[in-house]
Amino acid sequence: MKHTAFILHGWAYDIAKWHPLIEELQNDGISVQMLNIPGLTTEPLTKAWDINDYVSWLKKEIGNTPAILIGHSNGGRISLNFAKKYPDLVKQLILIDSAGIPRRELKARVKRSVLKMAAKTGKVFTRSDRVRRLLYKLGRADDYYKAQPVMRETMANLLQSDYDLDATKVVVPTQLIWGKNDTATPVKDAHALKSQIKDAQLKIIDDARHSPQFTHMPIVAKAIKEFVHGDL
Repeated sequence: MKHTAFILHGWAYDIAKWHPLIEELQNDGISVQMLNIPGLTTEPLTKAWDINDYVSWLKKEIGNTPAILIGHSNGGRISLNFAKKYPDLVKQLILIDSAGIPRRELKARVKRSVLKMAAKTGKVFTRSDRVRRLLYKLGRADDYYKAQPVMRETMANLLQSDYDLDATKVVVPTQLIWGKNDTATPVKDAHALKSQIKDAQLKIIDDARHSPQFTHMPIVAKAIKEFVHGDL
């Protein structure tokens, strides 16, 4: 049986590192389509997007045929929200170190505040590279240091959307793959999602961090293939 999977990458501007995993899955009979995320691996956005914009975009990409979604980090956040809204279009949901669990600790609140402030007054910050870098470090938002103002506002919108995501309403077959040493989306997030999504499968990879699909590709590929083919 031919399986079709769509990959949604995280907050990144290049997808070359995904090629080994894609090749491995395709060799096992899984048809894989790597999606370019608007604002990241496509042309710049002209206005800030929120999670509903990304869900609508994904609906156009997938069409009306049920498919497998493989989402990493922010791509997992989009996939989760899509699966919640369109369960009939998701055959299986595979989340790799996914975002989507709201951060309530002080460090996360500072990050959200800095991103919102940067989004609103980005033109001022860009006058002083030193000040902008300092503020981003304060907010633990180094990953978004090079982002344009519209994408900083977009990320603030996406972080806020986590507070509205009720993962208990995700009813599709779900697999969670997580790096045990992830500090961006810690393994406690994996356990939280597992407790909320009925019958979700969890695979924790020792010595892996936020992107095990790159650092531990054979393990991730094996887990995905077994899940897709029903060998768990």
